[in-house]
Amino acid sequence: MLLLAACSTSPSGGYVDSPNGKPVPMRQDRNTFHQLVKSDSDRLADIEYAENVASLRLLMLKLYKRNPAEVQKSGLGTADQIASQVFDQVATHQWKFDALGGAQDTAAIKLALNPQFSGDRVLALIVGLQSMLYRAHGNKSAFFLMDSIEPQNLYNAARNVEIAVWKLGTARNARGELLLLTNSIQADGQNLSFEREFTKLIARTDLLALMLAEKSQRFISRLTQSITTTPFLPFR
Repeated sequence: MLLLAACSTSPSGGYVDSPNGKPVPMRQDRNTFHQLVKSDSDRLADIEYAENVASLRLLMLKLYKRNPAEVQKSGLGTADQIASQVFDQVATHQWKFDALGGAQDTAAIKLALNPQFSGDRVLALIVGLQSMLYRAHGNKSAFFLMDSIEPQNLYNAARNVEIAVWKLGTARNARGELLLLTNSIQADGQNLSFEREFTKLIARTDLLALMLAEKSQRFISRLTQSITTTPFLPFR
């Protein structure tokens, strides 16, 4: 009873624990009973997955802003409406969109980077990345004591994001134009916000992979060749 009482109280508004003094938001399930069946690594996985999904949502909106012509191609509405469908209605679509022919995971990423594809490349890229990360986490978005995540899959997913980012900066159409615009060089300096967000996503995934590998004493087979020549890595 004392334990449950302790779990039912916490400071409101989050904890101030950042250089800018802004409160770190608390997870909505922080004080619920099911937190008792989560280990520290489960909570870390919860946070890592949620933060990566938040990064993907931000990247989707930024990509639509940078590539406005893509918004109309899927017929799913405005950029905000498309993002809402992709991230808020997963239980309904399970990342199977008619505009992508049902492609998911690395197949959807490849579609986004295919010069012959005439559909919404932003939708294809983000759906591919999100469904790939979901699969790498054992087809789960919340984690409990009995769950097990394969560290190698997380490592491979992080490398696949790196490969996708590299291809995103090099893939061009027949006219020599980039398929999707991301970072830019402006008169007042460089805009590297896309690169920073992708880097955070990769770093979070790598950190969880290394932590789980250390905890379970599993060996991670590391990539030994350049991402510029490596195909997307499979999962176990």
